[in-house]
Amino acid sequence: MDSNAQLDEPVVASASALATELRIVIGQLRRRLREEVHPGDLTWSQMSVLGRLERDGPATVTTLARAEGVRPQSMGATVAVLEAAGLVSGTPDPADGRQTILSPTADAREMILATRAAREDWLFRAIRTKLAASEQEALVAGIALLKRLVDA
Repeated sequence: MDSNAQLDEPVVASASALATELRIVIGQLRRRLREEVHPGDLTWSQMSVLGRLERDGPATVTTLARAEGVRPQSMGATVAVLEAAGLVSGTPDPADGRQTILSPTADAREMILATRAAREDWLFRAIRTKLAASEQEALVAGIALLKRLVDA
């Protein structure tokens, strides 16, 4: 083994350990944020679909299924529950009358805003009470780094 490869081993091991720890911590943070929201009788996959429609705009069942990584039949069942609850509405696709373009209703948007506000409120309180000012500044730098990772 050449000397460059030997010098790289600790760096590679450190990056690997960091990747594992980051994945675990992000998963824990996601679960903790979910605990702050009580979406009633909706499942997290139903909430995910509503969030996607709110963020990305109207979509067909096929488009939603692809984006969520599920079969169109499974997405159709999810959408049917959301329609029955009055949280999504559909209009015929002008380009293909066999398809329906789905949008969140006003009730869905209100629920999404409320759940988002609850998560952000918890996070705000946790940052203010658990982190010193210098740690909050470090968190700002960490967020910038995470954004770079997302864009990689």
